[in-house]
Amino acid sequence: MLAKQTPAIKDFYNTGSKRTYSASPIAETVTNGFFTVDRKWTVKYWNNAAEKILRVQAKDIVGKNLWKKFAEIIPIELYAIDQEVFQKDTPVHFREYWGEMGAWFDVITYHCDNTLSVSFKSSNHPNTEYSKDPVQRLKQLNELYRLCTEITNDCLWEWNLLTKEIFWIDGGHKRVFGYQVEDAIVPQSFWEQCIHPDDKLRVFAGLKKIIAQGSPSIWEEEYRFKSADGSYQYVHDRGRIIYDEKNKAVRMIGATQDITEKVLLEKKLTQERLTKQREITDAVLTAQENEREAIGTELSENMSQLLVVIKWNVQMAKTDKNKREICLENSAEYLDQVITEVREMYKKLSVPDIRVIGLFDNINSLIQDLNNAHPIKFDFFNEGIDEEEDLEHNLQIDILRIVQEQLNNIIKHANATLATIRLTRKANEIILAISDNGKGCKISKEKKGVGIINIKSRTELYGGRVLIKSKPGKGYELKVVIPCYHTEL
Repeated sequence: MLAKQTPAIKDFYNTGSKRTYSASPIAETVTNGFFTVDRKWTVKYWNNAAEKILRVQAKDIVGKNLWKKFAEIIPIELYAIDQEVFQKDTPVHFREYWGEMGAWFDVITYHCDNTLSVSFKSSNHPNTEYSKDPVQRLKQLNELYRLCTEITNDCLWEWNLLTKEIFWIDGGHKRVFGYQVEDAIVPQSFWEQCIHPDDKLRVFAGLKKIIAQGSPSIWEEEYRFKSADGSYQYVHDRGRIIYDEKNKAVRMIGATQDITEKVLLEKKLTQERLTKQREITDAVLTAQENEREAIGTELSENMSQLLVVIKWNVQMAKTDKNKREICLENSAEYLDQVITEVREMYKKLSVPDIRVIGLFDNINSLIQDLNNAHPIKFDFFNEGIDEEEDLEHNLQIDILRIVQEQLNNIIKHANATLATIRLTRKANEIILAISDNGKGCKISKEKKGVGIINIKSRTELYGGRVLIKSKPGKGYELKVVIPCYHTEL
């Protein structure tokens, strides 16, 4: 158990909403002498222990040069060591015998922000007034401890496993869960009834198992704990089990931490990830269905009709000698159209061979085909990008797929006469911008489209983002920004 609450500590906790801390600064309660100096060796701070060990009052040394004051006391070797420390950023520890003081000194000195700090102990002065008075020292530590627990959401406890009693230390359970209990014993059964019914069996089974191990162990569990208002909060319990000489668990000391915000945030993020994944999956499946439907339509409306015509011409050539030559010529011509259609379908469906042709050549080939087949004029520009250095293989494929997706959207929906593709690098970002001078749209409606969801899902694989700028009648711009991790040496 911790020491009983002193009147001073009670006053600290009974000051209402404004908390006060009447104890001395930490540096004034430690047993070490401590002082700081600047680069000119002017003393900036001198604690109580330093006054007693070196027999110099702070008022007589602060603001004065250290070496002038102690020229005949401090050995010159210490000056060399401290001068060296001023050039380092890590603490230096050493022991030195000061003949004038008749004692060994244990010293730690370090440099920070142009200030040299020195902490030291003397074999002749092992204690200060606080360590000589253990009650006063305990009071200082207890008050400091309680000040720290006041600003945390940890609830400390000590559990007597033999009497089945739990001592709720300090006011943690009052502060966090609203129970009007402070430095008091509660029965184990009360704690048990506060555990959410769905978590009880798991918590008890885990506790029983860890206790049965029969060796110093840490019990750790997360569960839901009921507050005074009846609501449940997520908590993380962690305690050390203490065994007696017969290796029997007798006590456990630990802390309960409220992790509700953390758990709820994790649940929210998980739900958002699941929702996003469902959106991506739905978009992929919808795209696949649309693609299959488009292929089916093309097969049914174009190639099937061509094949029927070819079959009719072949049959006619077999039965009518006079029309055989013209029918065979027609069949050959129609077969060329079928071959062209199949090639076009293959180009749409197959994964482009980026390693052989390259991203830029693939895009140029794509817009050349589109310019030959559609009234829209397509242009492509690239600037500041090295295909091999800046764009790894999969990223090149995904950029090409994004371009294909967006150009298909422009052809189907934009009513545009001009479309431009720009691929550039600015600092450590790859920027793909595809714009057209078509009819535009409302952004809120566009964001729900299957095409844009597909584009976003590909972009997010690389930690990128998609930006859309459009208004009805004002054209459309799609901007894809992807981090580029390659930098110049």
